[in-house]
Amino acid sequence: MKNRSRRGAERALLTLTTVLLLIGAAGAAWIAVRGAMAYQHLDAARDVLVGVGSSDNDPTVWADDLAAARDDMAAARALTSDPVWAAAGSLPWAGPQLTAIAELAGAADGALAALEPVGAAASALSSGSLRTSDGGYDVELLASWEPAADRATVALTDATSRLSAVELRDVLPALADQVTRAHELFARARADADALHRTTRLLPAMLGADGPRSYLVLFQNSAEWRSLGGVVGAVAQLNTDQGRITLTAQASSTDFRDAGGEPVADVPEGLRPLFDERPARYVQNVTQLPDFAAGAPLAREMWRQQHGTEVDGVIAVDPVALSYLLTTTGPVSLPSGDVLTSENTVPLLLDEVYRRYSDPKQQDAFFQSATSAVFGALAAGDLEPRALVEALDRSGRERRLLVWSADSQEQAVLDGSTLQGGLPGSGDGATTLGVYVNDGTGSKMDYYMRLGTATTWCSDGTAMLRVTLRNDAPDPATLPEYVTGGGAYGVPPGHTLTGVYVYLPTGALLQDNTVTGDADPSGFVRAQDRGHEVLKWSVRVAPGQSATLDLTVATPRTPRLETVTTPMLPAVAAATEAPSCADAG
Repeated sequence: MKNRSRRGAERALLTLTTVLLLIGAAGAAWIAVRGAMAYQHLDAARDVLVGVGSSDNDPTVWADDLAAARDDMAAARALTSDPVWAAAGSLPWAGPQLTAIAELAGAADGALAALEPVGAAASALSSGSLRTSDGGYDVELLASWEPAADRATVALTDATSRLSAVELRDVLPALADQVTRAHELFARARADADALHRTTRLLPAMLGADGPRSYLVLFQNSAEWRSLGGVVGAVAQLNTDQGRITLTAQASSTDFRDAGGEPVADVPEGLRPLFDERPARYVQNVTQLPDFAAGAPLAREMWRQQHGTEVDGVIAVDPVALSYLLTTTGPVSLPSGDVLTSENTVPLLLDEVYRRYSDPKQQDAFFQSATSAVFGALAAGDLEPRALVEALDRSGRERRLLVWSADSQEQAVLDGSTLQGGLPGSGDGATTLGVYVNDGTGSKMDYYMRLGTATTWCSDGTAMLRVTLRNDAPDPATLPEYVTGGGAYGVPPGHTLTGVYVYLPTGALLQDNTVTGDADPSGFVRAQDRGHEVLKWSVRVAPGQSATLDLTVATPRTPRLETVTTPMLPAVAAATEAPSCADAG
């Protein structure tokens, strides 16, 4: 009896085992078939997404492309979200592959669902529907895109977070590559969606949707370095009302009074040892401060004292940003007979004008005429809105366009963006150092100067930063005295005296610094600015010479080590090899 019972149990166990094996085999087949189908959908969607937003892809088809990619992603998600697939995620070897596919499909499907309305906005930009019949901008249409841009930003943030959490150590290389590429793609898309969200929140009000606004525009001259770009050489007041833009006043920096030698406001405490009170006394120097939120209010107060107008905000641009804007307007004619184009803006404004006119007043008049022509074309010209958005976006990413609002709530919208021109820090997986350059020569020689930077993480956790300056100027005898400085401030003609300000992340400490090269270093100053340790390096460089500064910095290690620098002219950077950790300390 016991034997029959034992045999019955054995038969039952065998039967159960057989059933489980059959179920397992069926489950494996189920997963294999659905996995292959899901991977095909993911691959098809990826091919579509790689082309969306590229320079050769017409935005009018973005909505269709995104819809097609969404269909593939939705199908992939449906194929990888059933209970059998989820249970198999715990299996050895196969589990990580299945989890990676499911997370990729789920993250991408959610992101694309939110991106479709943004594609429609891109199509509207390209079609020109943002312009009104009277030459203004449709502020109501622009504001209507804000909810979609907000949802896209949130969804893309979630997608990048999900993909960041996928463990790729045991995932097949081809699939791991898919996840990595998707993460990079959605990270870029998130940055674009975030920029659109900030724009749709801020720009309608700036364009006068809620009533007239006024803005002071600072034009930086990159031939004479300042931390944020260049010396302020010309200024203009723009007024906006219901999407229309008018240029109402212009002035040269030489038109500003010195306020009796008194600063117009207090310079933040940590900045005084580095920059003295010059930024608060001279409009030329407000961009010496590497924090635009500190310098812009000084310029606003100077304009109020000069013209009696209290503007709603301050904007700064450089000649390269103007050249980007000219790609949207096309060439503009100047009273001098010159035709300003995107190709000749930089050499004409920063080199040719000084060779042509020896009188600074004539130079200022030329700058003002160029400014008036460009903004006149922007305000009234027949331009493509999408091209304008691209030009402004590029200028912002390169820190050539800076914006400050006197309204604290509007200013908060800019928090964390490059438009704010803020100090470097650590976050988003990166440690960022700031390298800002300021001319001490009283010349326009920085048209010929080159700046290069390179970084290295060392095994002991310290960071190495290398900064190289090179003077590529021709024979000083071939340059106007106004350009060389004529020996003012004790600097020989053709030489440059540069103050290099290196800002360390909050909490980082400078351990060592070394200078090499054939230039004449003039010394160092160390200071603190709102939690940042700052090293100022003063160095004089003759034509054909270069100088290199190596720094060793103690700071918590992150996946990336980056630098933010003063925006340079589009020229060859000073060749800078990554510093060697063997030379540290």
